[in-house]
Parts: sequence; C-alpha cells; structure tokens
Amino acid sequence: MKRMVLSCLVVALLAFLAAPAGCWAESKSKMHIKFSTWHPPASREVKTVWRPMLEMLKKKSDGRITYTLYAGAALGKGPEHYDIVAKGLSDMGYFTATWTPGRFPLTDVLSLATWVDGKDIAVDIGNQMYKEALAKEFPGVKMIELNGCIQAFLWTRKPVKSIEDCKGLKIRSPGGHQTHYIKSLGAEPVFMPLGDVYLALETGTIDGLVTCPPLVLAFKLYEVAKYGVVATFGCVSEGVIMNEQSWKKTPDDLKPIIEEVCGNPFRTTGGLTRDVYKVMMKEIQDKGVQLTTLTPDQEKRWFKGFQDVTIKWVADLEAKGLPAKETVLKYNKISQDLGITCVAVPDEWK
Repeated sequence: MKRMVLSCLVVALLAFLAAPAGCWAESKSKMHIKFSTWHPPASREVKTVWRPMLEMLKKKSDGRITYTLYAGAALGKGPEHYDIVAKGLSDMGYFTATWTPGRFPLTDVLSLATWVDGKDIAVDIGNQMYKEALAKEFPGVKMIELNGCIQAFLWTRKPVKSIEDCKGLKIRSPGGHQTHYIKSLGAEPVFMPLGDVYLALETGTIDGLVTCPPLVLAFKLYEVAKYGVVATFGCVSEGVIMNEQSWKKTPDDLKPIIEEVCGNPFRTTGGLTRDVYKVMMKEIQDKGVQLTTLTPDQEKRWFKGFQDVTIKWVADLEAKGLPAKETVLKYNKISQDLGITCVAVPDEWK
C-alpha cells in the first residue's frame, strides 16, 4: 500500500515538473480591472454596455477577472480619461479623443458627419481605420476598440426647419468638426460640459445643442430641448483603451477573452446597437420631443456646408504634412463597404 502511494506521488511530481514553465502559476493567476468612464452611472451606456461587458469578462474568465467600475467621471472629467488610463489611474477606460483638440488630429475623421445609427457599426469602421491609418496616434496604450459615436442631431428650445432658423442661435458643441458645422449654419458654437447643459438650456443661456440620442436620454435633455432636427452631424471620436503596463501584466490566456468581449463591446452586450437606436428615438419622441426631417433642398444646403468644413480641415492638416485626404477617402470607402453614407465627404471626392 505504501509503495502504491509513493508511486502515485512520484508520478504526480514528474507530471508537475514536466509541465511547461509558468503553466502552474498561470492556471491560478487572476487580475482586477479598474474601469473608468465619464458616462453617468444611470446612463444607458453604463447599464447596457459597460457593466454587462465587465460582467461578461468575469463570467468568461471563470471569475479570474474581477473589476471595479468608476462611472460618472469619478476619477476625473471627461477630457481627462485618456490620461487617466495612460497614466495608470485606471487599468481600462472609455475616452473621447475629440475633447482634446489637436492631440489625435487624423482620428477626427471618425467624427465626420455620417449616417451611423449603431455603435456596433461605428466600432467596425473605427477598428478598421485604426489598423489602416490611425494607430500611430495612440502610442503608449493598448487600443481595445476605436469608434465614432452614434450620429448626433441638433436639439433646440424652439423649432428649427431651415438654415435661416439657425442664424444667431447659441448651440452647445461637443467640439471637433461639430463646432465648425454649427458655424456653417450661421449659429454660434458654445463648448461646455454636458452636465452644465440642462441648466443652460433651462435658463436660455444657450438655445440648443448638438449631441447623440443616448446622451439626450442620459442627461434628461428632452425636458428642456423639445425640438430635434434629424440631420446627422456625426459625433465625437472615442473608444476603449487599456493601460500599457496593465496589458503587459495580463495573463496570456486572459488577453484573448478581453479582446473578444471588449473589441466590440456594443455588439457583444447588445447595447446601443442599431436596434436600440430605434428604441431610443421612440423614447425621445414619447417624452414630447418633436422631430423634424429637413426638406431635400435644406438637407443639401446643410451638408454642402459640412463638406466645405471637410475641405478646409483636410487642407489645414495637409499643410502640416499629415495625409488627411487619403485618410478621409479611406474612411469613406470603409463606410461605403458597410452601407454607410458620409455626408461630409465632398461630392467631387467620391
């Protein structure tokens, strides 16, 4: 009996010694992810994307990945989120490139006025653009996914049906191209944090804003902006990044799980997809917001102004030695291949 027990111990010891280096430690290794976002805790983004995404990481890793979610700009304001992750205050987070002007110049291509009605599609475009044209703009971090937001619209206190109605209005801009689009309509762009917009609209400090439907709902802006113009302004460029050192320390067998779940978090969670977009637009209407679709003539005039913005933007970046036109054409082709129309690309370039 003793010989049998001794033999079993010897066999087990030999099996352990024969295992690949690191295998034993890796099977027990765990990691904890601190995830940061500026989205409010009660927002659709947090409820239907970020928390489900993090829970999915935990489930698919059999509990080896745990997390702490810092929502509502708990670790810093929206424009700080790239550095919050890059400097290691959080391990992973959602950043908005458009909020740091000039830092990611070519990435602004993702925020051109385009008819994108689902974040899942926006990620397909953004990830491909990252591989083909934008990777050099993001040194020192692990890019998990890159996207342009769901198309933004113009939301106002009073009805707007034409360019003439826009003249002189003070409109909150998310920055980037949208600032110049607002100017092209004869309105005055105003930049302020989204958290300040409700009171500014309520008091008449501003007359409206440009933003996407999810944020109209998240910040309850439907209570103070009762009119919307369904003409795409594109939106901001943003994405999920991971701290470079945190990524390097991630166990090799957990990296594919992170890339699978977070590489297109909207598709894997089902949050903010095209189907959800339709629901959100109905919710906004049900809150009493009146939506206006421009006449073909008005739409042509609006989008011609947006195309002029693109031409100037490209010229400015080309003067700095950046391949802006090539990047726009690449973006347009990738979008078209997915059935998406970019209205800000000049007709003569198509």
